[in-house]
Amino acid sequence: MSSAERTALASEWDDDERMNFLFSAFKGSRDVNTMDWDSKMDFWTARVLHSCKERRTVCVNLQELNKTFTRKGKSPLGLPTVLDAMARCGQLQRESEFAAGVDCGWLRWGVGLLLLQPLKWTFSYLVGASRPAPEESFVVVQLVKEKAAEVLRIYQSSEYASRPVISFEELRALSSAACADENVLRVALLQLRRDKRVAVSLHRGEKVIKFCQPRQARVSAVSDVDVGIFQLRRSEKLLEERLEELGQEADKCREEARVLLRDGKKTQALRCLRGRKRLEKRADGLSGQLESVRSILDRIAQSQTDKTVMQAYQAGMAGLKLALKDVTPEGAESLLDQIQELCDKQDDVSQSLSGGLSSSAAEDDELEEELNSLLDESKTDLEVPPSVPGDDFLDSLPAVPQTELNVDTRQLEEELRQLML
Repeated sequence: MSSAERTALASEWDDDERMNFLFSAFKGSRDVNTMDWDSKMDFWTARVLHSCKERRTVCVNLQELNKTFTRKGKSPLGLPTVLDAMARCGQLQRESEFAAGVDCGWLRWGVGLLLLQPLKWTFSYLVGASRPAPEESFVVVQLVKEKAAEVLRIYQSSEYASRPVISFEELRALSSAACADENVLRVALLQLRRDKRVAVSLHRGEKVIKFCQPRQARVSAVSDVDVGIFQLRRSEKLLEERLEELGQEADKCREEARVLLRDGKKTQALRCLRGRKRLEKRADGLSGQLESVRSILDRIAQSQTDKTVMQAYQAGMAGLKLALKDVTPEGAESLLDQIQELCDKQDDVSQSLSGGLSSSAAEDDELEEELNSLLDESKTDLEVPPSVPGDDFLDSLPAVPQTELNVDTRQLEEELRQLML
């Protein structure tokens, strides 16, 4: 058992009484003691899942679990019952059942995954054995789904996301931190295949994988175009590696020539320089080939962009055609004429309402006489001269002060008080 697992079990692992109960076999029926049965089942179920997470794997078997949980030379007797119960409730799934429905091309990937164990399980199942074989492997359903999602996320965030296909070896190196071994990666890919997120193909004995793109609901089959792009990418990589090797060899020849010239070996130095020239010419040829490959890849990428734009144009044209299906120029002109007619009718109604109700002739004569009388009164008021204030008005005014201007403040305050009386 690992140190992390021992730490997780520290509170119970050293308790002999508790461990003796947990290491004992399950009773024949859960109904005998439901509480003890459920307690033991919950304990070992959590330990099995924790052990898988610690080992970064998605598969378990009875043989590994017995070795992992050995204590004082003894292994838990109830683990077969635990695995069977977890399989019945859907937490575990036999590898043979997990791979059911996958095409033959995928089964060829599982030489180490789907070969002997399913056959042994099938034989034991047919003869009526209820206990799983020690070497029979189970897939932890929840963990394999999480691992598949992690592999997909790693691919989509890598430099390979722009490529249509990727080799299995490249994916293995890319996901090495997430998948402990190749078997874990295969099971994760099987889950992605069941979810229609990846497709695989064998090209000249090499496994290539195609992932579903972010805007796609499901992945399409690996096409000849995908394989062609994969070959071009591989050729580009090989040419880049070869050019780097030639550059290093040319630098080595130059350095050797310098050393030989320093030692006075001019003939040998010239031979090294000629070899360097040959390497440079070969590098120039490979460089031209590399540029051709890159040009083809650029054109393919441009064609994919053009294809996407064309598809967008076609979708837009189809939508516009559907929207204008019942619209014609004659219908538009007729509609405008009807609108203008309604506007004219509204203007006539508004003009009629603004005229108000017509008054009778008697009422008009009466209003005319009242208007004339008001005009006469206005003329009379204009002929009356403005009134001039009389002597009484002048006498009522206060007397003009006769004192000098340089009066003091006390006199002014006295006068002000008198005025206020």
